[in-house]
Amino acid sequence: MIGCVGTLVVATRGKHGAGEVLLTVRGSKEAFLARSDHPLPKGTTVLVVGVRGARTVLVEPWNDLVVTELL
Repeated sequence: MIGCVGTLVVATRGKHGAGEVLLTVRGSKEAFLARSDHPLPKGTTVLVVGVRGARTVLVEPWNDLVVTELL
């Protein structure tokens, strides 16, 4: 799960409560509780950085930036 990228379907409230994230697992979408250090709005693309139990993940905002090498 760590390293997976998903989308929040329910906002997180930081230390005050979990949200919900959709992740692709074995080819199908699954919902997990999502916890974050800071509140994140619905629709945020997130990176899973930790796992807490079977259905709870720790997330951070993710910007899928393409890095190109300069010659």
